[in-house]
Amino acid sequence: MENKIYDVIGIGIGPYNLGMAALLDQTEDLDAVFFDKTPEFVWHPGMLIETMDLQVPFLADLVSFADPKSPYTFMNYLHEHDRMFPFFFHRHFEIPRQEYNHYMQWVAKQLEGLFFGHTVVDVMDHKEADAPHYEVVVKETATGEEKYFQAKHIVMGTGSEPLILDGMDRLPNEDVMHTSRYLFEKDHLLKAKHVTIVGSGQSALEVFLDLLEEQDRQSDMKLSLFTRSGGLFQLDTAKFAQEMFTPEFVDYFHALSLQQRKDALDTLGPLRKGIDPDTLTRLYSKLYHRTAGMQDSRVLIQPMTEIKGIEAKEDGYHLQCKQWQEEVEYTYPTEKVVLATGYKPHFPDWFMTRFKEKIEWEEEEMYKVSRDYQLLFNDDRDHHFFTLTNLVHSHGAGATNLGLSVHRNVHIINTIAGKEVYRNQSDTTFQQFSMKDFQ
Repeated sequence: MENKIYDVIGIGIGPYNLGMAALLDQTEDLDAVFFDKTPEFVWHPGMLIETMDLQVPFLADLVSFADPKSPYTFMNYLHEHDRMFPFFFHRHFEIPRQEYNHYMQWVAKQLEGLFFGHTVVDVMDHKEADAPHYEVVVKETATGEEKYFQAKHIVMGTGSEPLILDGMDRLPNEDVMHTSRYLFEKDHLLKAKHVTIVGSGQSALEVFLDLLEEQDRQSDMKLSLFTRSGGLFQLDTAKFAQEMFTPEFVDYFHALSLQQRKDALDTLGPLRKGIDPDTLTRLYSKLYHRTAGMQDSRVLIQPMTEIKGIEAKEDGYHLQCKQWQEEVEYTYPTEKVVLATGYKPHFPDWFMTRFKEKIEWEEEEMYKVSRDYQLLFNDDRDHHFFTLTNLVHSHGAGATNLGLSVHRNVHIINTIAGKEVYRNQSDTTFQQFSMKDFQ
């Protein structure tokens, strides 16, 4: 075990902790290391579909909102790769998912202190030590060797895991898959006579559009789309609606009671779960042109339908469906199923074993989190455990927004440093959310 006590250890290297590492790299006073079980950085590899863009503008990169002069901005990435002029002529604020992934890989390769192929298997709290700290046990995938590191603070960015239907984990991946595995299993889908997508969000529509393009080259494949929502509704991109993704609104949201926050999340549904307007336009235009002068029986879009279960049959799978508005239940046969059913927070086993009883919980699976993203312990401490995971209930719709992730990292870095390393943006909205502003 190293004798050195780092200022911070990051667990998981997704976009959030990668942004944290990029910001820390430009500081002089804070030492950090980050660990991830994957062999290299890759962002949602199963959904890097060509022609699909991010839902946020390019300024929502890893660092720009905190330090636009950083060498790790997306603009510098374009400059270093001779893509400034193509990007300028492209005239789109949103960037392709594949390019965003390549940008983050470019950043990751330049940073020291990132250890891929290393799984965190335990974290121990040494509260009673002369210098209170956490001990992190890391297992190297290639050798199986366990290594021990110490840090005063932890930043947990273990992300999320696919949310699947009961019994799905017992079915073959090539037949029934979550969208997170879409590109890995796409060849199996293209051999099928009938593919059904379940979901109403951006991922569902991206997969549906991609398979529609393939359908043009494979005319005998039928495509169905079932959504539990009342329809295919677009993301609210109105200017004032977007102010819900600002530090001011996060301040307001965090100060509400748990029930008030839950109610607020319901009203913010179009900001959280809507589909990009350009994606919907592409889909409608595709279907409109395809059906000029003819009907197309190869495509079915059925909203207001909940999938209650999946049953394997000799000829494929039967979906147990319910049109909830008419209260009609029926069975729908298909050969392959793609589930765009979203994600749930991932809590490592060691976290629940070591810390579940030590921290405060607002509800089951909803831990209590401070405004600056600390888990709240049952005792006083100055060695903090920060989380980037499972924050929607505490910090609102912006908890998964790439732009606000930089704001979150600034909060954490400043708290760890005990001073303002990076300036937090303020007075960023034309709206005022709290009546306290008038007092």
